[in-house]
Amino acid sequence: MNLKDLKNDWINEFAQPMMIAGPCSAESEAQMLETARRMKETNAQVPVFRAGIWKPRTKPNGFEGVGVIGLNWLKKVKEEYGFKTATEVANAHHVFAALEADVDILWIGARSTVNPFTVQEIAQALRGTDKIVLVKNPVNPDLALWVGALERLLGQGIKNLGVIHRGFSTYQKTKYRNNPNWQIALDFKSQFPNIPMLIDPSHICGNRTGLADITQEALNVGYQGAIIESHSNPDEAWSDAAQQITPEVLAELIGNLKVRNTNLAGFEGEMGRHRTLISDLDFQLIELLSQRMKISEKIGKLKKENDIAIFQPERWKVITEYAIQKALETGMSQEFIEKVFKAIHEESIEVQNNIMINK
Repeated sequence: MNLKDLKNDWINEFAQPMMIAGPCSAESEAQMLETARRMKETNAQVPVFRAGIWKPRTKPNGFEGVGVIGLNWLKKVKEEYGFKTATEVANAHHVFAALEADVDILWIGARSTVNPFTVQEIAQALRGTDKIVLVKNPVNPDLALWVGALERLLGQGIKNLGVIHRGFSTYQKTKYRNNPNWQIALDFKSQFPNIPMLIDPSHICGNRTGLADITQEALNVGYQGAIIESHSNPDEAWSDAAQQITPEVLAELIGNLKVRNTNLAGFEGEMGRHRTLISDLDFQLIELLSQRMKISEKIGKLKKENDIAIFQPERWKVITEYAIQKALETGMSQEFIEKVFKAIHEESIEVQNNIMINK
């Protein structure tokens, strides 16, 4: 069996969108039960309560989770409030402890997904389980690693699989803690439409601002749910305080979400016409880019003949300023236009560099 053959009927057990929520970290029994109680009292459609029991931190000496004792608190949440439970596992020890505590959903974190040895260890510890196992995208934008992690799990007979899009680390500072890089996630979704995908707006945003927008964007493109961090007292949270929200704010966020219809019945004709126009424009764009690169080749030959450096900072400054101006004039996103022009410029440099190095 391969990934594309999986039915993944487990998602149908949950109302859409499927919501997983709870504190970033389990801190105390009181904190866990209060958060669960308030989530229940809001009547928010949250069937699964999450909490981090073990917390991988970027630097040492930080709070790394309460450990196994927190699993007892998760069990109490299930017993007293009826939630299914979820937590992250990062090694075989975590897996065995979580299974013994009857945690319903396990997820593999982004730092683990990036390491095939870690994923293999977790997969072997989970061998044959019928628990739901979710895999977060790797910290770096590598689709093959994401798919490979799922294949390792499937290889151990684990069939109730899903993925979580939590964004990708980047050295550049952006408005996101982790850049969404939507295209990578959508490429995954395109290849494996049968595998449920959830959004993790908490880790993408890194703060409370934008959580609703990111979640709605995900639902707009067909994601089946979200995993959101909610804490009874977010400002006092022991980890990732800035990105957690109260159960009441969570309920409001969920209540405002709109699930989009994936059925095109009745719209095929109009949608088809628009898509035909887009396809035609895309073809024209490719033709124009091809012509542009041919001109870049001519410039590259001139630079080579006259020993001129490829990169001209002043020219790049002019291009950037022009791009920003056109973005303002057209009402398009400045960030998008800059990204497009940067990609074109990088390709032009590559074209000219190939000319330089080929005698």
